[in-house]
Amino acid sequence: MAVLYKSQGYFAETEPLFKRSLEIKERTLGNDHPDVAVIISNLAELYYYKMYIEAEPLFKRALEIYENALGKENKCVTITLFNLAGLYESQGKYEKAEPLYQRSLEITEKALGKDHPNYKTIMQTYSQMLSEKIKE
Repeated sequence: MAVLYKSQGYFAETEPLFKRSLEIKERTLGNDHPDVAVIISNLAELYYYKMYIEAEPLFKRALEIYENALGKENKCVTITLFNLAGLYESQGKYEKAEPLYQRSLEITEKALGKDHPNYKTIMQTYSQMLSEKIKE
């Protein structure tokens, strides 16, 4: 989703909508509800392209909510791990990204198998990061 916002220049319009939606969901569902984590994760993706510094704590918060509410091996956990790893990778923080990619791979393999497209995408992205890491 964030790529769409970036490419169409909707930061100014999108950010307040996500923030307002987050306020409403937190007020009605509580701070630890999975639906709150969805909005937090979407906001983090928006910030991922806009402001790295704001994305990291949001990804971490969404991850904590997903793990507590849905379990540590839920697909939402995998996606958030993958996104947080990508954030670290884009900042050149390979040591932080690597264990997140590994964990995302482990969960996906267990749930879907090595032949699933999601597993292959994570593996490809992780492999590319390792190649970049070696070059530095």
